[in-house]
Amino acid sequence: MQQLTKREKTILRLITQGYRYAQISKIIYVSTHTVKAHISAIIRKLNAKNRTHAVYIAVVSHLLDE
Repeated sequence: MQQLTKREKTILRLITQGYRYAQISKIIYVSTHTVKAHISAIIRKLNAKNRTHAVYIAVVSHLLDE
């Protein structure tokens, strides 16, 4: 499992709080396309099947406790 960047952790936290792509893009001031790219990177780095699985891995592994 690769290390997540600060921005990826921020996006992952927002996903765990139930925010959607468009909402996340407005919160962190980037395009929806950029949010999707970050989420794809998160899924790849965590070897997850989808974003729900990525959230599960992050929570179980305590990646967002920092």
